[in-house]
Amino acid sequence: MSKVSLNKISLKNYAKIIGEKEIKNIQALADKLAGKSVVHVSSTAFGGGVAEMLHRIVPLMKDVGLEAEWKIIRGEKEFFDVTKSFHNALQGMETELTSDMKRTYIRYNELNASLLDLDYDYVVVHDPQPLALIDHQPKTRGKWIWRCHIDLSQPNQKFWSFLEPFLDNYSAYIFTAKEYVKSPLETKKVALITPSIDPLSDKSKPLPENQILSVLERYNVDPENPLVNQVARFDPWKDPMGVIDTYREVKKKLPKLQLLLISSMATDDPEGWLYFERTARHAGEDSDIHLLTDLKGVGNLEVNAFQSASDVALLKSIREGFGLTVTESLWKEVPVVGGNVGGIPLQIIDGETGFLVNSVEEAAEKTLYLLEHPEEAKKMGKKGKEHVKENFLVTKHLKKYLELFLSLN
Repeated sequence: MSKVSLNKISLKNYAKIIGEKEIKNIQALADKLAGKSVVHVSSTAFGGGVAEMLHRIVPLMKDVGLEAEWKIIRGEKEFFDVTKSFHNALQGMETELTSDMKRTYIRYNELNASLLDLDYDYVVVHDPQPLALIDHQPKTRGKWIWRCHIDLSQPNQKFWSFLEPFLDNYSAYIFTAKEYVKSPLETKKVALITPSIDPLSDKSKPLPENQILSVLERYNVDPENPLVNQVARFDPWKDPMGVIDTYREVKKKLPKLQLLLISSMATDDPEGWLYFERTARHAGEDSDIHLLTDLKGVGNLEVNAFQSASDVALLKSIREGFGLTVTESLWKEVPVVGGNVGGIPLQIIDGETGFLVNSVEEAAEKTLYLLEHPEEAKKMGKKGKEHVKENFLVTKHLKKYLELFLSLN
């Protein structure tokens, strides 16, 4: 039950986007790893950027010759309540770390270690939830790699001090940005690898105009009126209430403005519904604010259509590991107004592919500017797509993984 079923994906299909030469370069790296096995371990198969990326990159690893798999740990609500607290604390939230939380965390990691066969050449463990698995494994031949997707720039030190000893036996560590590399890891084998999107996935492939309009009609979104969106979990770090406040400021000047708040409700995020309800209360009875989730039939194609139809995308995060929805929108040539935090500045070149902001007032000002200057917005969107093509596609992500694996041999 732990092994995730995956579709087949071929590296050759990306030749039209990145060129035949780069395809050959990637395959040449993979050939040096022929027959090697790799397993990715995470906490959920659906909902959130980590799961989304693994659904694309693991099949590509298989396609280039690795024996690649993806496995999910098991956990009850008590475990995911604890690990959500860990997630929040590692991003800087002041919260207590109790003995019960420690015991719950270790107990579930011990349980999962007994359930999962992790005897592979490379074991890539994603985020804090399965981090402690390594302490409960029999000695294996594999190189263990911890992949941190969250914003560790200002962690709650109590939580970091608890988790840090579990990292001792890992061979390497992957972070999105150098600001996230905490002591004592800066002296160890660290790779900086950004997340990525798959340009051929349902969420990122080009859609015909009639399909986009059909989706807008189905959800009562008017294609004739200005449209902004934020695609993100309902989560305190994504500041959905601040997005609504931004929208309300802009709406004073553009009364026909519409806002889409779109999310997938992840199984490892027990706080999701709490923040959904708070956001819904903050939105009130405004029929131009649309709260959309996968439970209302909003899947990858629908998200693609909404992003493609938007004039401006927002990601007004307070902390942000990377922010894949910034990448998704820039790939569709939609400029983004994003919080000046975490991995967002890696993507938004301020004034060129969008704007970096630090408050509701700044977010409203820059959003209004883009809506009132569509030609400038279009230029920014085009630059954004080029930036993504150079840096944040799944093929580049695959190449960096292969380089890391080779460096550990």
